Formats: sequence, C-alpha cells, structure tokens
Amino acid sequence: MAQVQRMSRLMIKTLRDDPADAETLNHKLLVRAGYVRRTAAGIWTWLPLGKKVLENITRVVREEMDAIGGQEVLLPALLPKEPYEASGRYEEYGDLLFRLQDRKGSDYLLGPTHEEIFTQVVKDMCSSYKDLPVILYQIQTKYRDEARPRAGVLRGREFQMKDSYSFDTTDEGLAEAYQLHRGAYIRIFERLGLDHRIVSAVSGAMGGSASEEFLAPAPAGEDTFVDCPACDYAANTEAVIFNATAVDGSEHGPVEELDTPDTPTIETLAGHLGVPASATLKNLLVKVDGEIVAVGVPGDREVDLGKLGEHLAPAVVELVTAEDFVGRPDLVRGYVGPQGLEKVRYIADPRIAPGTAWITGANQEGKHAKNVVAGRDFEVSDYLDVVVVEAGDPCPKCGTGLQVDRAIEIGHIFQLGRKYADIFSLDVLGQQGKPVRVTMGSYGIGVSRAVAALAEQTADDKGLCWPREVAPADVHVVAAGKALQTELALDVSEKLSAVGLRVLVDDRAGVSPGVKFTDAELIGVPKILVAGRRSAEGVVELKDRRTGEREELTVDEAIARLTA
Repeated sequence: MAQVQRMSRLMIKTLRDDPADAETLNHKLLVRAGYVRRTAAGIWTWLPLGKKVLENITRVVREEMDAIGGQEVLLPALLPKEPYEASGRYEEYGDLLFRLQDRKGSDYLLGPTHEEIFTQVVKDMCSSYKDLPVILYQIQTKYRDEARPRAGVLRGREFQMKDSYSFDTTDEGLAEAYQLHRGAYIRIFERLGLDHRIVSAVSGAMGGSASEEFLAPAPAGEDTFVDCPACDYAANTEAVIFNATAVDGSEHGPVEELDTPDTPTIETLAGHLGVPASATLKNLLVKVDGEIVAVGVPGDREVDLGKLGEHLAPAVVELVTAEDFVGRPDLVRGYVGPQGLEKVRYIADPRIAPGTAWITGANQEGKHAKNVVAGRDFEVSDYLDVVVVEAGDPCPKCGTGLQVDRAIEIGHIFQLGRKYADIFSLDVLGQQGKPVRVTMGSYGIGVSRAVAALAEQTADDKGLCWPREVAPADVHVVAAGKALQTELALDVSEKLSAVGLRVLVDDRAGVSPGVKFTDAELIGVPKILVAGRRSAEGVVELKDRRTGEREELTVDEAIARLTA
C-alpha cells in the first residue's frame, strides 16, 4: 500500500506572489509551491514535497547506476587538505573552496568533488588486476563557495550530486566504462523526463581527455551550447573548434602606415576608415601567470576569456591594467599591432590564418597599418580558438551555420586517464606480475540541479508540472469543501493507495475550493482528482495537469483509468 499524504497534516505554505529576490522560474515556483525554503544565500532547506522530488530523482539515478554494476559508497564531506594539495586543486579551486581548521589548527576543506579521495580508497583496497574493473559511486552533498549564489537551487553553495568513478587497467576498459555511464545517463534523463543534449565539452579543473556534457535547454541556463541543424554536431561553446586553413597572401601589397588620430577602438577605427570591423585585427592584451601576452582575433569578434583560460590552464589569465603599460614603450594602448612585437608572445584565433591581411595597430599613437599579412609580417606563437561563438558560425563537422542556445548542465562525464593515478601512484599487480598503472573515469550528475531543470522545462503559467517519475505523488485528490466531498476524497484516496498509487489529498478545512484548485495546479502533481458537486452520485472529475483535459468518471472508473 502506498502512502496517503493529507494536506491538513502536511507542512506546506503556498504563496500567491513570487519571492522578491527570485529571477528564474524554478526559484519562483519551488518557493511558491512550498518545496524549498531559503536558509541563507545559496543554502536551501528541502521541505517535505521538495524532499520527495529529490528522493525520486535519487532513486532513478541509483537504479541505473546499480544496473551498470556500480557499487554505492559514502565518503566524508569534511576532507583533509593534503590530497588536494598533492593534486594542485587546493590552490586551483581558489575562492570556490570552503576551507576550515579544527581546534588543533589542522587544515580541512568541504568537498567540491572527490577524485582524490576515491583514488586513495582504491589504492588501499585494490592490489591486483583481479580486483578491477570497479565502478564506485556516491550521492552526497557537495560544497562550493559561489561568489553570487543565484537561480534558486540551480546554483547554490551546497548541492546534491551523484559522482561516480571507474577504475580499469587498460584504456579499452576505461572506454567501456565511459560508454556504460553514457548509456546510463541517457536512460536516467529519459526516465526523469528531461529534454537534454549531449555535447562535446572541455575538462576544466577535472583534467583528463575525452569529456561530454549533458545539457537541459532552458532560458535560465548558465551554459551556452551550439548544435548543428544539418548534422549531429553539438558542443559547449568553450569546446567549439574553428577549422581554418592558410590562404595565398601573395596578392597583398606591402604594409602601409595610416594616420588614424583618436581611433583607439575598433569602432572608431572602422568608422574613420569606412571599413567593416571584420577587416580589422583586434589585439587584446592579457597577463598569463603575470606575463603580458597578446591575443589576436578579427575586429568584429570578442575574445572568450573562459575559452582562453581553458586552453592555457593551469596558468592564470587576467586582463592587463593601465599600470601594466608603464615602462613598456613597445605597448601603445589602443594602437597595438602584432608586427614588431618582439618581447610579447602572440596568440591568434585560427581565423587569423597565414596569408590573411588585416588593418591593425602600428604600435604608434594615432597610427594604424594596412596590408599586415599573417605569416609574412608577423608570426603567431600559438593558434587557439578563442572567439566567442556566434549563431551562424560554420559547423566544424559539415560547415552549416550553427545555432546557439542556453542550457542547464545536468551531467558531465570525463575520461580522466591516469592523471590522479600518477599523482597518488595508484598501481595494481598486472597479469605479468609487474605493476600496472590504473586509469580512471569521473562521472557526475547534479541531482538538485535536475529538480531545477525539470521545473524550468515543464512548468506553465499555472505552476509546476512534474513528470510522474519524479512527482511527489501520482494523484492530487481535492475535496471541494463540504463534509460529503471530504469523506469521498478520503475514501478514494485510500482506494488509490491500496492499488499502489501515491496520493496527496487536500482535506484542509476552512480553505475555499478556489484556493485548493489553485494550489493543486501550483504544486504540479500530474493527475488531479476532484470530489466536487457530483460527490453524492459517486462521480469525480479527473484532470490531466499538463493537458488540462477533464472528464467525469465514477470512482471505480477513475481508479481503473489511473492504474491503466
């Protein structure tokens, strides 16, 4: 027998108005419908209905992880700093890491992710190739000190996450574990009812090689991704690579210096010369671990600093300031050009291909130069795709114009390789009697993020609208108000429970039918059963929350329909 939850005994408080600080749909509706309550910035209390949704998602994740042979463990959230110092991530995470000391002055942290600790566990527990392969996972609270927690439970300082790790002795074994997780993630998100895309991604602070993200398209998403309408290409914008080839630059004349007073920006230069911004070369100066580096992109494009940082990691990338020009006569602010930059490393986007000619700074105040040809008049130290991707950019796979959309990251899978095994000397005795270095995969799902993503994707103008797999109940029974209607509602609820359906019944006394109906739509259970004006005849109204379709049925007919 499933549970009957009576709203007269449920800790819930619904709101008619949006919270003053709420900007995203999930934030507004999860608070208004009584699923969560803000405790502090980025810290949330999961109320009874919210906890049910969270647990339903957790159940689906656990079932699919168990199905691929995963073994569930639970590691501590309070961790010593030494393993993270060994991996370099104690410093790499910077201000995102919660750091603390115990009474003896020993340093600890609250775990943002657990690669280091899982590696140590396997090192302690596995000594032979016979102990592998193994997949370990946990569903646990993680911590990150976000500078600006926002979007409700979507971006908090603590959050629920499933993280799993595969350990194998061969690269082929890693590839198999990666595909097992990929398939499990597809099944998980399909069961949850999440519209999702699988896109190529960068590994970032996680390290490793192959990497894919699972994204849930939504306007509130903080990730930007591209997909191709003509082929199956899809990628996070930071992972998009532009394929450029050298062109014949022999047709271009010699470099010609131009008088361009008061034109320190691309806009003023293009206006002064009457040329499109795309004909100019923009040179952005940044500092990479303190060293000034120039980055060249077409004048009509912007440098994606996140992309640049990923390419140059673990080096720290930051913009130059006015002070950085002091004592550097070779760097003329607003008039920098790559020709003649002898003391500065020059990185260029592939669009600045050898043989292409540009209008760019002449390294003199009020002067620019035209016919500056890449490969002839200046050399590029490194070609890195660093521009902000725009709609219409060519697909790297087929050349069709790309589409750009926003999405919520709900999962990420990595082939870490031997990065952490090398750091912690994770070896097992191989079949030949010699030590073999273990290779790893890391796989994450944002459990609490999935709640927010579902709210964003499925809600309508009346409120939440959960898929049945994750809803806090299968049926929301509403007693319209009178004693006879309440009696029928409770009787129907018990019968529905007896056939295995989870029931939320609104039996609150002194609450108007209008408020009850509004709350039912706000709470978002997929089916609403109303004991109303025909209760004396044993007739109820069944409503589909998503479609709004209604029909009057006898109690037995309604039960049959709901259990079909």
